[in-house]
Amino acid sequence: MSSPVSISDEPTRSKGDEQTLDYSYVPPFRIEFGAKSDVGKVRKNNEDHFLVARLAKAMTVSHTSLANAGKTHFSDEEGYLMIVADGMGGAAAGERASALAVESVEYFVLNTLKWFFHLEDGKEAHALFGELRKSLEQADRTVVERARSDPSLRGMGTTLTMAYSVARDLFVVHAGDSRAYLLRDGELIQLTSDHTLVQVLVDGGAISPEDARKHRSRNIVTNVVGGPQEGVHAEIHKLTVEDGDRLLLCSDGLTEPVAKDEIAAILARHEDPDEACSQLIKLALDHGAPDNVTVIVARYTVA
Repeated sequence: MSSPVSISDEPTRSKGDEQTLDYSYVPPFRIEFGAKSDVGKVRKNNEDHFLVARLAKAMTVSHTSLANAGKTHFSDEEGYLMIVADGMGGAAAGERASALAVESVEYFVLNTLKWFFHLEDGKEAHALFGELRKSLEQADRTVVERARSDPSLRGMGTTLTMAYSVARDLFVVHAGDSRAYLLRDGELIQLTSDHTLVQVLVDGGAISPEDARKHRSRNIVTNVVGGPQEGVHAEIHKLTVEDGDRLLLCSDGLTEPVAKDEIAAILARHEDPDEACSQLIKLALDHGAPDNVTVIVARYTVA
């Protein structure tokens, strides 16, 4: 796995002998999205769920002496939330787990997360890390508590890979074996680690990455939202996006049958996120699609 992109190009200004971050100018940027999911060729139901949402500060003028009564104004600052969740469990439990997790994070972000942080110093960035971790932990409690109340759902769980983007700051929060990738300058970088037994064996040198793709235990996930007991580890990354970056969130229904270089080629060839999503789904289907496959693609344009 490649290392997450490092943040080394943030602007600085001198103040005496001090070096401080200068956020007085944030380049305008645009994000285009695509998102698709398919049941695949083997499964009877789709246990994946996804979400793409825009967050905006708004003010509705109810009464005024001016001519804008009843109008709603939106700030220039926006945030974006993207989630892919791949459920697991008997019968329809996996589908329920992934839906509950996505809904829980959505509710947390709407009602609790201070998404409009300007991240002007390390304290605010650290606080946002904590808030994003709490969102995953809240989803974990929600899934576990629902399973406790319904014996038919006992043990259900889900992977959850989330990206939160505000200005040029991108945060990725992750548990399980769904993945986040960044395509930059033609190179596809895996941002997340697989929380699986096979990845532990790879990291320990017991097997090679090539052997891992066909290992009989490759689907044993060691860290999920929900599961037999409460408790989840939130893997978090932060990076700064650049012009032309493509972000991919996907379930393992894409990455298990499709090689990394094939994924990179599709993202590089198709700049339109919707078209890229369609082609990635088609590629998984062409490879047999043994599992549900879900993809979100975001394309960043920085002026």
